[in-house]
Amino acid sequence: MKSIKTLFAGKKRDTVISFGIVILAFIIVQIMVATGNISSSLKGQLVPICAYVVMAVSLNFTVGILGELSLGHAGFMSVGAFAGIVATTSLADTIPFAPLRLAIAMVIGGICAAIAGVIIGIPVLRLKGDYLAIVTLAFGEIIKNIVNVLYIGQDGKGLHFSLLEQGFELEEGGKMIINGPMGVSGVAKISTFTSGVVLILITLFIILNLINSRTGRAVMAVRDNRIAAESIGIPVTRCRLLAFVISAAFAGMAGTLYAMNYSTVTATKFDFNTSILVLVFVVLGGLGNIWGSIIAAALLTILPELLRAMNDYRMLIYAILLIAMMIFNNSGIKTRLLEKRAAKKAQKAETAGKEGA
Repeated sequence: MKSIKTLFAGKKRDTVISFGIVILAFIIVQIMVATGNISSSLKGQLVPICAYVVMAVSLNFTVGILGELSLGHAGFMSVGAFAGIVATTSLADTIPFAPLRLAIAMVIGGICAAIAGVIIGIPVLRLKGDYLAIVTLAFGEIIKNIVNVLYIGQDGKGLHFSLLEQGFELEEGGKMIINGPMGVSGVAKISTFTSGVVLILITLFIILNLINSRTGRAVMAVRDNRIAAESIGIPVTRCRLLAFVISAAFAGMAGTLYAMNYSTVTATKFDFNTSILVLVFVVLGGLGNIWGSIIAAALLTILPELLRAMNDYRMLIYAILLIAMMIFNNSGIKTRLLEKRAAKKAQKAETAGKEGA
């Protein structure tokens, strides 16, 4: 009974820490913006930081909670990004209120990414380990190449699309939305730091509640021992697909948020390097550690900007710091520190109990 209470107390503590980090960071940034104590370069990084935090939390659900290595997260991000761009452009006249239009676009981007997650998840989740990683990596590259040959335009007759080359003519006043390898230009930048924080809080609320739910425990059971999970009646395939699709949906929403922060967007923004970067956030923050992913994503996104004064040595210092953090995270020092802190708390509680008696 004591161990169960400790487990639930730990989960509650992690939830409070996760929400506390985001809310505290939002307040600090707002104070810095109001007092003018934030640089323009750092201010421009606020929305990408929010998008990367959502990406890291969602990927951690696949890698840390489900236990499957996915290298195609940038592919889901790109699906959400371009679906969101098409949605916001199409709804510009119908919904002039930018925050509402952004919210609808993020929902549409999440749905499109979830559909892509189902399409790729059904055949791919039959694989394990390195095979799964390679196939998801290939999926990300396929999405990037499809976007590079995709043409979408809008005129009075609605949306027109074609592949490989522009096979349609627009009426007078029509507009090209996605122009093949040239991507999208003239995007209305409607993403804000506030909308990014709201998306992070929604992501945390859903992911953390899902982890602590019966479904989340079933997913972790599949991760720990698939055969044992099957023997007690857990639908392994459904649990794996559910986790994969939810992760893809939030990646799509993050993609919409990210894309609506730039006036020009191309498929090269969502390449293999982006997937690896997000995976680094997850590994550095700790597999299954949600608040660790938040800190790692924010820190590693800001760090290159903070080191810009170092000029030629900036990326070298960044790499050294990254290696040092990874060594610390896996050397056992962190575990021993946490164990000592837990032992001190237990000793204090035992002493207080004796004094009370």
